Amino acid sequence: MDTLKVRDAKDVEQVVRAALASEQPLEIIGHGSKRLIGQPMATNALLDLSALNAVTAYEPNELIITVQAGAPLADVQSLIDSKNQQFAFEPVNTSQLLGTPDTGTIGGMIGAGLAGPRRIKAGGARDHLLGAHAVSGFGDSFKAGGRVVKNVTGYDLCKLLAGSWGTLAVMTEVTLKVMPRPESERTLMLRGLDDITANRAMTAALGSPFDVSGAAHVADSTVRAVAGALTDLRSPREAVTLLRLEGITASAVHRAAALAAVLAPFGMAEILEDAASAAAWRSVRDVQPFAANGSLGGRPVWRIVCPPASGGALGRALARDTGGELIYDWGGGLIWAALPPKPDAQAALVRQRVNAVGGHATLIRAPAQVRRDVDVFHPQQDGLAALGERVRLSFDPKNILNRGRLTRGSAT
Repeated sequence: MDTLKVRDAKDVEQVVRAALASEQPLEIIGHGSKRLIGQPMATNALLDLSALNAVTAYEPNELIITVQAGAPLADVQSLIDSKNQQFAFEPVNTSQLLGTPDTGTIGGMIGAGLAGPRRIKAGGARDHLLGAHAVSGFGDSFKAGGRVVKNVTGYDLCKLLAGSWGTLAVMTEVTLKVMPRPESERTLMLRGLDDITANRAMTAALGSPFDVSGAAHVADSTVRAVAGALTDLRSPREAVTLLRLEGITASAVHRAAALAAVLAPFGMAEILEDAASAAAWRSVRDVQPFAANGSLGGRPVWRIVCPPASGGALGRALARDTGGELIYDWGGGLIWAALPPKPDAQAALVRQRVNAVGGHATLIRAPAQVRRDVDVFHPQQDGLAALGERVRLSFDPKNILNRGRLTRGSAT
């Protein structure tokens, strides 16, 4: 396979124009940490952005950072952490889940658009993307958005790039909001709740005035099946429901005590402080119980988004019908499901259940052959699919960029 390593945006333009002229599709990568997500692509050319790795501007006082798309995410997070700042949407690190090196890039973070538990409060990756420089499938550079939210041209346009998996344009540089890192955090942990009761407890917490920034539940069978930060929270091994509060220490402590009183009907809450709390939420964010090198590493993993009120019943039905293990995030609005292996990763059953509650499901981890045989991304209704295709063609009329990654059968 030909690897085309570019040095700057001009190089990207030339590569895309050459691919356009020869109608040769390109697979866009930074360090390739998320190549195992999506439909397998038919191409023999890689557009490697890893050399575009500079932080071009960082203004901590303005809460803004501008960085090239190939910059390692870990390095950028280390930089902003040194200023007590963070990406508030908690980008998911998929390395343990997929069994790949921890080499994710800023471009991959935006292209995947996967946000962690704080999304319920802070929003997703697209909500923190202020601007982007990119090269379209025409081989033309364009700029969308800017360095501030107010009065910027194309602010909404750049949000299309978040979650597009590289099918619209090749991002070369992005500008993102950063936020102050909380001084302290406290997590309330309830033990032994079933999925439905946990869903009610999380709903009660999120509806309280205590500014909950994370709500998750790990089912009892999952806790028993795996090891890690979530299962090392003292014995016995039983279901855990986690509720996070962040802020200055005095506020976090006070709100934790008040929320514990509200949740008393669901049981006595234990309190995890700072480091222990952060470790537990990293485990939820990165889906560590389903890590590729763990006891559930051989199972396909689904990422299911549904109305939070339906999460408990949907998850319980899936666990009953498939024997799968589940993690609930965002108060039950996001379900990670590791299901026993089958030739179709149980796609028909999953999609039937998810469609019934108005949700959507993405097959995040599965062998290549399974991803060839089933739709990795949730099939859209005809009208929405046609609209999405018109948008894609307006950016990439010859289907040069990441051809076939989103839609089965479109790789040829």
